[in-house]
Amino acid sequence: MNQQSEPDTVFGAHIPFVRFCGIEALDVRDGRTRLRLALRAEHANNLGIAHGGVICTLLDVALGTAARLRAGRPVVTLDMQTRFLAPGRDVLLAEGRVTRAGRSVIFCEAEIRDAAGELVASATGLLKPVGEPPTAR
Repeated sequence: MNQQSEPDTVFGAHIPFVRFCGIEALDVRDGRTRLRLALRAEHANNLGIAHGGVICTLLDVALGTAARLRAGRPVVTLDMQTRFLAPGRDVLLAEGRVTRAGRSVIFCEAEIRDAAGELVASATGLLKPVGEPPTAR
């Protein structure tokens, strides 16, 4: 599945904040969502590297897109545990995946790597589907 060219859309969901941050949805492969963020000056902290807030946002979007595609409906993040492992610079690539999906909660993992493949940050999350479940066919 490729990202749709519609503005503010991430794998079919309208999320204006994602566009504001500059996060691009790349594709879904083997149930894993892939995202990209080319860091800009406004993403930096006082050390000149990616601010933890933009790292957490990218991880949250990776977790959320994987969970939403599995659930077939919107999700909200209930809990997210984050690990910062290396400075984020230039271009960041994120991947989100579901590790276990129940009826009421979905467990996910996400990671961010830099262009050289170094692990920058990782997260685990617990997400809850909201709204009406998809109808059985």
